[in-house]
Amino acid sequence: MKNLFDIHFWEMIIRTTVSFATLLLLARILGKKQLSQLTFFHYITGITIGSIASEIAAQKETPFIDGYIALIWWAILTLVMSYITLKSTKARTLVDDNPTIVIKDGEISVKSIKKARLHMDDVLMMLREQSIFSIQDVHYAVLETNGKLSVFKKVAQQEATKLDVKADVSLPTYMPSEIISDGVIVYKNLEELDLTEEWVMKKLRKQGIDSVEEVYYAQLQTNGSLYVSLRKNGI
Repeated sequence: MKNLFDIHFWEMIIRTTVSFATLLLLARILGKKQLSQLTFFHYITGITIGSIASEIAAQKETPFIDGYIALIWWAILTLVMSYITLKSTKARTLVDDNPTIVIKDGEISVKSIKKARLHMDDVLMMLREQSIFSIQDVHYAVLETNGKLSVFKKVAQQEATKLDVKADVSLPTYMPSEIISDGVIVYKNLEELDLTEEWVMKKLRKQGIDSVEEVYYAQLQTNGSLYVSLRKNGI
């Protein structure tokens, strides 16, 4: 209880709260780019912003204003650099580098693998993650700037499509969507699908369910049917 009346305690609470709120705001501004294309540049940017925020919150020796200005300025520099790389191919190459072909026409490019500072075990692991266990199945493999491996299989190893087997290729009636979550109807999804609560209840009654509250989860399927998991079926 004594700490509650300590000025340093409340200073820490305020600093932490402001840092947290600022991080949320910056994540909103920078987050989509960070998640969709997490290159090394974006990775170190995110780490540094988090580090500065933690410094502001935890280190009372660091002047709050100085730390806060550093945090905002680093975010501004990140936005500026992102804008520059968006407009300039040369800047984008300088910051993010280019994709690297590591397998071409089924042949391993030792030079490219060494340039990317990879071991062959790393390449094999990334291939296995895509259910490819033989290099002979690969026509091209490209190491992307975010560190992931894009693979184009040889024609003989590619999965047959519906067109190949002359199957029905008509578009599905609906996109699989969440309709009920934890006993509550997701009205936003109903509006997007142009469906109504009455439609949901009709589907539930067909399955012998009288109340939405009985449902733990319900998902609309592509053919218009409703997958339902009841609360009483929970393990």
